[in-house]
Amino acid sequence: MDLLERAPNPNFTEEHEAFRATLRKFVETEIEPFASQWDEEETFPRELYKKAADIGLLGVGYPEEYGGVEADIFYLLAGAEELGRAGAGGVTASLLSHTIGTPPIKYVGTKAQKEKYLPKILSGEWISALAITEPSGGSDVANLKTTAKREGDYYIVNGSKTFITSGMRADVYTVAVRTGGPGMNGVSLLLIDRDTPGFERTPLKKMGWWASDTATLYFDNCKVPAENLLGTENQGFQTIMLNFNSERLWLAAGCISASRACFNEVVEYAKERIVFGKPLSEKQVVRHKFVQMAQAINASQAYLDQVAYRIEQGEQPVADICMLKNQATECMEFCAREGVQIMGGAGFMRGPKVERVYREVRVNAIGGGAEEIMRDLASRQLGI
Repeated sequence: MDLLERAPNPNFTEEHEAFRATLRKFVETEIEPFASQWDEEETFPRELYKKAADIGLLGVGYPEEYGGVEADIFYLLAGAEELGRAGAGGVTASLLSHTIGTPPIKYVGTKAQKEKYLPKILSGEWISALAITEPSGGSDVANLKTTAKREGDYYIVNGSKTFITSGMRADVYTVAVRTGGPGMNGVSLLLIDRDTPGFERTPLKKMGWWASDTATLYFDNCKVPAENLLGTENQGFQTIMLNFNSERLWLAAGCISASRACFNEVVEYAKERIVFGKPLSEKQVVRHKFVQMAQAINASQAYLDQVAYRIEQGEQPVADICMLKNQATECMEFCAREGVQIMGGAGFMRGPKVERVYREVRVNAIGGGAEEIMRDLASRQLGI
């Protein structure tokens, strides 16, 4: 058992804990032993999607009629937390790219769209990706430039997207496009299949998340059937914002879990590392670092549980979701930095979880809405 475990949550039932136990075994056998290898190879086997689907991970929160598993928000937290234990954010990001690419299909898709896409995505046969960020701007979604002009039964799509998770090997992309005038009221969502003529992809190299497939997408007069429009034309911005809130909660849960993984790995190392004749863990300055790490982790976890409960009760506490996301990424940064420092040279070498997590700090602080954007949005929600 890890020294620092997740604090009990009264909202977790026996069913939640059974799901957690299944995921823990999956992570311990199917991800952790290969995490370093997959990072170096900058990929992971496609069959991992099928394995994840077989234990119900991919279908969490989706209707049973499409191969999903009806679930509340606490199942999602359990999923993010158990995957975070591996300290392999790149694997999680691509393995679960459908958690940001597919919700718009669930929420605003037609019955035909759901029947066509959801069963194949939730079974692990197809990979789903979300394409919003553009080279000209990331968080400024309302001013995106990729256009989709209606011509008869098709939309003609031109533009580009970048930093797209699962960008190279996804089978279907949920793409934000401009179908109307300037601003948020001209944004729509289209489903674009990977084999659409005029659609090209280029892989990207990254600081961290090496195992994650990330790409820039190019659309050159792509003819997309009008039936692939998700929801109402020019009303896609609202769906994107709803998607962001879910993504931020998931990111927060994963970051806190990764922080805890850093703590447990480094404490174990410090107990075994002998310095001047005594274990490193007996040094007061090191013990104090551990206390600070545990304090930050537990405080962040309590905040996460509170926000999740409020969402489950029907609230949309946007300000707290933003502040929670920042709290979690700052906690992760602190724990990864202190973890590497305590391990010294060993922490600077490739292999330990703490080293991978340290490389992944910035992408979590940027992805799903940069820390600065989160503060600005929270301040507006608070009426400041």
